Amino acid sequence: MHAMLEERCSTIRNSLLSLNLSLAIAEATNCGLISYLLTREPGSSRFFYGSISAYSQKAKISTLGIPESLLNTYGSVSSEIALEMAFRVRALFDSDLGLAETGIAGPTGGNKSKPVGLFYIALSHKNGEDYCTKHLFTGNRVQNRTQSAVLSLEMLDLYLSEL
Repeated sequence: MHAMLEERCSTIRNSLLSLNLSLAIAEATNCGLISYLLTREPGSSRFFYGSISAYSQKAKISTLGIPESLLNTYGSVSSEIALEMAFRVRALFDSDLGLAETGIAGPTGGNKSKPVGLFYIALSHKNGEDYCTKHLFTGNRVQNRTQSAVLSLEMLDLYLSEL
């Protein structure tokens, strides 16, 4: 793993432990990459409660409990769904924080209004604070997924550093 990414994950782990906060993750496009990166070190169970790889719309409905009407209205790749995923994974695992990402990695699946490389990353805190960021990456499938994971970790790290 790249040294800077490993350092960021270590900082996040230390922050979660020192702040006594727990985390759950819902990954649509990355299918567990963020969860893997954060749990590489022993002792992760002290802060990491679990994750859901909600790759399909069906998984978002059946596992996370996102209403089909919400998905039909906004689409799987939207700020509304990213925020809902973060909130629902946090509630599902009864964790302090929920982190979620959803996007279009490519090479297909995009359109004019939602192009390949479009990603939303959301964070939900049990205190009611919710954040979502929009990103448009220009790489290939692997690069888009990697950038999404890195920016998800950056968002989490920044949030924790401000607590």
